[in-house]
Amino acid sequence: MELHAVVDRLDDELETEAYADVDASANGLQVGPGGDGTTPERTVDHVAFAVDAATATIDAAADAGADLLVTHHGVSWGGIEHVTGQTYDRIAALVEHDMALYVSHLPLDGHATLGNAAGVADAVGLSEREPFGTIGPVTIGTMGETHEPLPTDAIRERLDGFDGAEAGSGTRVLAFGPDRIERVAVVTGSGTDWLDEAVEAGADALITGEGKQQVYHDAREAGVTVYLAGHYATETFGVRSLRSLANDWDVETTYVSHPTGL
Repeated sequence: MELHAVVDRLDDELETEAYADVDASANGLQVGPGGDGTTPERTVDHVAFAVDAATATIDAAADAGADLLVTHHGVSWGGIEHVTGQTYDRIAALVEHDMALYVSHLPLDGHATLGNAAGVADAVGLSEREPFGTIGPVTIGTMGETHEPLPTDAIRERLDGFDGAEAGSGTRVLAFGPDRIERVAVVTGSGTDWLDEAVEAGADALITGEGKQQVYHDAREAGVTVYLAGHYATETFGVRSLRSLANDWDVETTYVSHPTGL
């Protein structure tokens, strides 16, 4: 399959262009040949999927034989002015392995069925979903209802089972909401900035990855429970869904797991 065909399919499915003005990440093909009309087209036979574009995941993808790596977190945030340090190491590893890099940050957070928030909602068992997590003209999360009101710990137990969750630590819970949770907002990664929106929408709880100091007091005063299930652990869903999508294409696929414990 030609590289441009893979990129076009991903861009179309994820509506990459809609997030261009609100995302610091340079989404789409970040590193790779083609695009200028002078470089021969690249054929993609094997696509690897990972949360982060780091030397460890790039090397693992190369060991698996991948010629394209698709990640949630890439190497370019707001443009690259100097190719030095870790940026140099990561780009050098891609070039050394002759591997292209495709990145989808906020588009993969907010996709209604393939996104990170959608995956969390599936795992928790939320229905009657609607877009949540407004940023400019787009959204990056979801909100839904449990099938029946659930005790706080019942949701925590479901979150503890996520791929990449740190063994033994468990989900941190700021249990300031009602004893039984029914309406839940989800913004993966670092999503506590959307607590106010969750309150306005009548949520009993907000599920995200990591927290900030102020969210403790904000959640306590608002009477909302906040679940901190891990940045990495809440953002494996999107790339794994993309892998499932690509399994129907004429390519081999690999998922590279490299949990950070954060």
